[in-house]
Amino acid sequence: MLQVEHIGIAVKELSGSIPLFEKLLNTACYKTEMVESEKVNTAFFQVGNTKIELLESTDENGVIARYLEKKGEGIHHIAFEVKDIEAEMKRLVAEGFVLLNEKPKAGADNKLVCFLHPKGTNGVLIELCQGI
Repeated sequence: MLQVEHIGIAVKELSGSIPLFEKLLNTACYKTEMVESEKVNTAFFQVGNTKIELLESTDENGVIARYLEKKGEGIHHIAFEVKDIEAEMKRLVAEGFVLLNEKPKAGADNKLVCFLHPKGTNGVLIELCQGI
C-alpha cells in the first residue's frame, strides 16, 4: 500500500507563502532547501504523517515557472513514498504508465524521486520518492 509522502504546491514566492502556510497549518516551516536539478527552492511543513512542500522556481524557464505561468499557484503534485523506487518504476512501466525520467534522481528532503506523466494519471503529476 502506498502512503502519501507529501503534496507539492507551486508558489510564486516562498517569502510570502511560508508565513501564510505557517498560519494556515498552525505549524512552523521546518526546512527550506534548494534543489538545483529541479531549479526550485522548497519549504516543508509536517502535517500529521504527511508533508506539504512549497515550490518556488529559481529559473524563469524552469518547470515550476512554466507551471505558474500556465496554471497559477496551486497543487503541483502528489508524492508517494515507496520502499524500492526502481522496482516500483519497473512495475508501473509494465502497467502502461509513462515515466518522466528513466532513472531515479536526487530530489528534496534527501529522497530519490521519479515522476509519472500526468497524461496517464488523469492529469495529476505523481511523484515516487524513496529515502536515501
